[in-house]
Amino acid sequence: MKLTLWTYEGPTHVGAMRVATGMTGLHYVLHAPQGDTYADLLFTMIERRGQRPPVTYTTFQARDLGADTANLFKDAARAAHDRFRPQAMIVGASCTAELIQDDPGGLAGALGLPIPVIALDLPSYSRKENYGADETFHQIVRALARPMPRTAAITCNLLGATGLGFRHRDDVAEVTKLLGLMGIAVNVSAPMGASPADITRMGAAHFNVLLYPETGETAARYLERTCGQPFTKVVPIGVGATRDFLHEVAGITGLSPRVDETGLRLPWWSASVDSTYLTGKRVFLFGDATHVIAAARIAATEIGFEVVGMGCYNREYARPMRTAAKAYGLEALITDDYLEVEAAIAEAAPELILGTQQERHIGKRLGIPCAVISAPVHVQDFPARYSPQMGFEGANVIFDTWIHPLVMGLEEHLLTMFREDFEFHDAAGASHHGGKAGLQDAPPVAVAVPDEQAGTPNAADGGGALPPGFASPRDISEQMKPAEVPEGAAGQPGPRWLDDAERELKKIPFFVRGKARRNTEKYAADRGVTAISVETLYEAKAHYAR
Repeated sequence: MKLTLWTYEGPTHVGAMRVATGMTGLHYVLHAPQGDTYADLLFTMIERRGQRPPVTYTTFQARDLGADTANLFKDAARAAHDRFRPQAMIVGASCTAELIQDDPGGLAGALGLPIPVIALDLPSYSRKENYGADETFHQIVRALARPMPRTAAITCNLLGATGLGFRHRDDVAEVTKLLGLMGIAVNVSAPMGASPADITRMGAAHFNVLLYPETGETAARYLERTCGQPFTKVVPIGVGATRDFLHEVAGITGLSPRVDETGLRLPWWSASVDSTYLTGKRVFLFGDATHVIAAARIAATEIGFEVVGMGCYNREYARPMRTAAKAYGLEALITDDYLEVEAAIAEAAPELILGTQQERHIGKRLGIPCAVISAPVHVQDFPARYSPQMGFEGANVIFDTWIHPLVMGLEEHLLTMFREDFEFHDAAGASHHGGKAGLQDAPPVAVAVPDEQAGTPNAADGGGALPPGFASPRDISEQMKPAEVPEGAAGQPGPRWLDDAERELKKIPFFVRGKARRNTEKYAADRGVTAISVETLYEAKAHYAR
């Protein structure tokens, strides 16, 4: 474990909570200190659920550590059963409580409750959230599912959807609809939407559809061994993958893979004249392995992007991620350190980032547009509308989502033509961002600025003069950031840009302008040039082009 400002995955008990929250009739008794109850907010605030997760915390405090915390857990488990009357119960410890070694499974088993009690042994200090969800679902299936006669009609189980999952609610609905077009009904969708009673009849399905390997593959492999149920390997994200998925299901069932595709729009839209500005756009992808691998295929083969970087944060899937990256001539980035991801993105200088909520923040800092394709996500990526990622409708949603942050070709041309206009210059920002509104719309915020800047025109305010003693939001932000001054060999401030060179630099497309600036400054510093002119800029360009 390490101290960090951001983590792509929570501890393993959060993964167990995702499973419990997605299910009905299941209760989770978590041996945890008072501070660990923060996890409720993940579901009520971010996912916008209308009820609390079905979790009872023992909430021991520091003063309890010298007493009998084991009895505290037993009292909490007994009270949870009496109050909620669940069909089954899972019990475990948070990372903090794991150090006490109270054995929640053994303590709960000693209570003699009249329901199945499933003990979770989740290694909090060596594994993370996705593993916790996968192992929790596996233990529930292992405890409750049994081989049984198959249903008369061909049915399947959908595996892997959980609470707090990225578009899991709508993916389940879309895949259910897609399978229905083939004449296949869904027996059980689990863990999300299932009860412990539903888990007991999972063995009746003819096969399993593995939607999310990160949270369902271990259960799928267990059902294959014990119930003789094959499971699908293709995740239906994107047009090509969805068609491959239908053929895979057809191979298992003997049914026809042909379904109605009249609602599919991505292929024509990405090939139409209006979308030619997408071709060749450089894109960097990062997130969980399943979504990144699927997104890379869509980007490269269905939209026409150039994949310049890709990686994942879940090390369990490092091997398939590296294999996928090699197909694009890349070395996969496997890390859970967001600073490494930011450095890799800055080095690749893409025109679009496809990532998690963290990459959205990275994109803001680097001035690169971003679309979210993977958990972890924030509240805006749990939309009220129907917005799947899987199936043919999911492909339509992906197309709309990915092109939204980009600047269209004609728009980019016009912005270049009117670059010096007060409304369209680089510092003005997007017109639909409220932070760029003029100061006449709101009271100004007093911020100290140097005397020589007071009363001078300010680009972020559309070119108008600011009252003395006031600064725009952009100025405030710039004052808060540490100065980025390139240094020469002796550690002295690097070369300065002449006005004509600055104007020439702005003619370079915005998505590579930062790299051009860095290369030119390095070129000048290496040669002892103190003032960068237009000639220096083009000399540096020629140097790095060789």
